[in-house]
Amino acid sequence: MQAIDTLIHAEWVLPVEPAETVLENHAVAIHDGLIVELLPSSQAKGRYQATHTFNLSHHAITPGLINAHTHTAMSLLRGVADDLPLMTWLQEHIWPAEQKWVSEHFVRDGSELAIAEMLRSGTTCFNDMYFFPEVTAHAAAQCGIRAVIGLIIIDFPTAWGTGPDEYLEKGITLHDQYRNSPHIHTAFAPHAPYTVSDQPLKRIQVLAEELGLPIHMHIHESLHEIEEAVAQSGMRPLQRLDELGLLGPQLAAAHMTQLTDREIELLAERSVSVVHCPESNLKLASGFCPVDKLIKAGVNVALGTDSAASNNDLDMLGEMRTAALLSKGVSMDPTSLSAHQVLKMATLSGAEALGLDKITGSLLPGKAADLIAIDLSALETHPVYNVASQIIYAANRNQVREVWVNGEHLLRGGELVTLDQEKLKQQATEWQGKIDA
Repeated sequence: MQAIDTLIHAEWVLPVEPAETVLENHAVAIHDGLIVELLPSSQAKGRYQATHTFNLSHHAITPGLINAHTHTAMSLLRGVADDLPLMTWLQEHIWPAEQKWVSEHFVRDGSELAIAEMLRSGTTCFNDMYFFPEVTAHAAAQCGIRAVIGLIIIDFPTAWGTGPDEYLEKGITLHDQYRNSPHIHTAFAPHAPYTVSDQPLKRIQVLAEELGLPIHMHIHESLHEIEEAVAQSGMRPLQRLDELGLLGPQLAAAHMTQLTDREIELLAERSVSVVHCPESNLKLASGFCPVDKLIKAGVNVALGTDSAASNNDLDMLGEMRTAALLSKGVSMDPTSLSAHQVLKMATLSGAEALGLDKITGSLLPGKAADLIAIDLSALETHPVYNVASQIIYAANRNQVREVWVNGEHLLRGGELVTLDQEKLKQQATEWQGKIDA
């Protein structure tokens, strides 16, 4: 028998690749942080001798969920400015609060709070965009979650830097620091077309090609953004970005609620990925990302929560359900975005958008053992006719019971392994006292 680290038996395994596959009474064999094999449990018991064995009856194993667009530290601003239009929310509430409070301490505590929430709801990888990215990177590395840390660029000074030149210098230093990390990856993160001018964007495009890094950016988030850009330059933001050479496979464009049919064709031609954030877009009344049209055009569409300040949670299971239902309503087609398709959006499509699809996003031998177990034994998820549908349309994040990243057990029986839940709640309450004073 072959000695391995971990053997997980489950009633269902949904590997995402091949598409729409459901394996019943199967096991996942893990060694040195990698998936070794998926095979029937009856065969696994005679083939592998594991240091740790888990028998998860009534559980479904899926790849870990990938939150492809968020701002983790903003969890400390959850609920401070609700029920407002996007620009009012940003300019009159969020930006002033950030100017007053953002610091290394704020980002550390906010990132830890967000990481704990994400792990408890099955997220094993997140794509972040925020100030003091080195602090978020350290927090992610300490607790063992996979992260793509945005190397933030914005035209104006912040607590983290004086302007684009300093942001780029600090970002490249951070990239070099984590170049060989098993958990921490990096991406250039220009905030948005309306906050980053042409020269920094040109430099980012060149550096992204040289370093092989993705670019993560808010684009076409609201009608106001489009109208303002056209008034100032005569161009819609996507046209400007295309002329600057930024539209390509390296780009993960968040939100994209305002798209013409020609722009959808352009995204497909340039192999741009779109990150759909349905709940944040709904809450801020930003519009509807045309997911059904994008997917039919061949565009890779991933899924993100945005920040807890605009969502107000980081629950990818909830985001999947909202995405599936919203796509049906917007397209007027009940077959739009099936349960299996939306699971792919939250896993493999997210990995593709972030350039990590050779590492994570599906349960294939040789990939990192980033996986979760969802307990479907609850009354609310009985009976189970179709396990994918049950996960998307009926399960909730409290049913995520086990989480592994790189084969490391980070959530065991619903309890965090590498983070202190009570300490995090205390830290959040202390920040509430300061911010609300």
